[in-house]
Amino acid sequence: MVSIDSFFSIDIRVGRIVSVDDHEKARKPMYKLMVDLGPEIGIRKIIAGIRDKYTKEELINKKIVCIVNLDPKVIAGEESQGMVLAAGETDRVALLVPDKDMPEGSKIH
Repeated sequence: MVSIDSFFSIDIRVGRIVSVDDHEKARKPMYKLMVDLGPEIGIRKIIAGIRDKYTKEELINKKIVCIVNLDPKVIAGEESQGMVLAAGETDRVALLVPDKDMPEGSKIH
């Protein structure tokens, strides 16, 4: 079990994908996403293993849900500065998205 305090220590925000590039050095199909997380946080690079699930065109300007206070992690030579949240398993994946148009940087709680 996770305590409520542990849960609330995770900073989850709405972001908008502003650019998408293939992460060519990765072994798995991954994208390098540049995500606008609002004026407080700015734009961050997030590496996401969704290249075989979404086209670049489907992702540009898409509002998504991200964790923004994880320690940065280097994935195949590129630093990822957050995590995109998705549901599903390897064969079927869906990004979590707000059901209303929320401003970039809006906190999820």
